[in-house]
Amino acid sequence: MKGILYLMIAVLSEVFGSTMLKLSNGFTNFIPSIGVVVGFLLAFLSLSFSLKTIPLSSAYATWSGLGTALTALIGVLLFQESFTFIKLLGLCLVILGIYLLNTSSQTLEDQQIKMSE
Repeated sequence: MKGILYLMIAVLSEVFGSTMLKLSNGFTNFIPSIGVVVGFLLAFLSLSFSLKTIPLSSAYATWSGLGTALTALIGVLLFQESFTFIKLLGLCLVILGIYLLNTSSQTLEDQQIKMSE
């Protein structure tokens, strides 16, 4: 459970850092530039803590996929970026991919446990 909490902190921190990256205007705005550094440092620190209990493939896929999807939604909501059917389809495929990776990892672990019994 702790690993999932750290992973969610990592995702949200990465989304925050990415949003600040946009607002930093090429690191010319000081406060958002500090937000980039803090956001990404917290994201990587939290991700590393999550890896103590979550397999790398599941943690990284979830972190990068959810971060990508949430960042795209932030772009649409805060920065008036376009939101097309293709973009929606892409976000759905990212989320489906995360689900498939996580369930396939769990299935493999279940099979290994059954084989060792």
